Amino acid sequence: MADAVTEFVLTPEQQDLRRAVRRFCAERLGEDTVRRLAESGTGHDPALWARLGGELGVLGLAVPEELGGAGGGLVDQAVVAEEFGAALVPGPVLGTVGLAVPALVALAGAGLDEDLLASLVEGARTAAFAVPDRGGRFDPALVTVTETGGALTGEVRHVVDGTADVLLVAARTGEEIGLFLTDGGERIPLSTLDRTRRQATVRFSATPARALAVGAGAEQAITAALRVGGALLAAEQVGGAQRMLDRTVAYAGTRLQFGRPIGSFQAVKHRCADMLVLVEHARSTAFHAAWALQDGTDDPDLAVAVAQATCSQAYQQVAQESVQLHGGIGFTWEHAAHLYLKRAVTDAALLGSAAEHRERIAQLVLDGASASGGVRVATG
Repeated sequence: MADAVTEFVLTPEQQDLRRAVRRFCAERLGEDTVRRLAESGTGHDPALWARLGGELGVLGLAVPEELGGAGGGLVDQAVVAEEFGAALVPGPVLGTVGLAVPALVALAGAGLDEDLLASLVEGARTAAFAVPDRGGRFDPALVTVTETGGALTGEVRHVVDGTADVLLVAARTGEEIGLFLTDGGERIPLSTLDRTRRQATVRFSATPARALAVGAGAEQAITAALRVGGALLAAEQVGGAQRMLDRTVAYAGTRLQFGRPIGSFQAVKHRCADMLVLVEHARSTAFHAAWALQDGTDDPDLAVAVAQATCSQAYQQVAQESVQLHGGIGFTWEHAAHLYLKRAVTDAALLGSAAEHRERIAQLVLDGASASGGVRVATG
């Protein structure tokens, strides 16, 4: 069990990691670059993605060294996810780093494709997770793709980063659910609110695929991936909210109204303070989820549900407040506020909405109360 007092204290190495990623994003993924990539055909720059994996080595921080990763922990990866969210890094961050890589790590010693995992960690290839979820949880009843004789047939809608190089697909094989690997299938890009995070519908018609795991092993890997993906998505939302808070406070200190900075007005101060509370609360829940998954300090489903419910709502509120406090300029295409608002709205719909996660929290805490009337609480 981790020491609850030090749970939220980043090590000097993690602080150095944060600074390195922030500096790289500032130099290589500025706002102009993000806008250009968002309107490009692929939605990201493969060369920059390869640098994130090869030069910085931040795409596989939570992957054990024996599997080709950095041998760090999920907290390290959450630090990177927060900085990625602050910079609106375009590309297959959630599909590859948040979902596919954790699923492959969970298959270690079973159906792990070590060469594939190494290529994803190095940034040489990208992957997506074509697995339907219900509120961020795996539900076998939602799986409609079928596997027969090593071939997949069916359709998966709204696959995040669905145009990636390879797909990890949940499919029915006989009476069980399996997790399959394929680089085929028809990828149909979707028109999305947030152009920095692409989605696609994937259709399979006797598409060749290789089984990674079947039965309990497949479901365990899928569950692990959805948990990790939820925690990292929460950290990313914190990063976006923090960046909007910083920009809003800076603007309030320079924008003059009636001969004085608008930040000197009490009403503006209160709204900025409320944004700060939302961001700090969100950060606490996001990093608690990462620590809980890494060290087993709390129930993983409860920790991730709390993080997702809190961070989704906080990011949207902060982004909306930022637009309002920027006044007329905040509503323009030229200002970055709309990019963050679109990301906030999109992220809130991924891996379960805030309302779905609150319902999950109620189920875990209240419906699961003991006969004596006691309820479960976070222990971290």
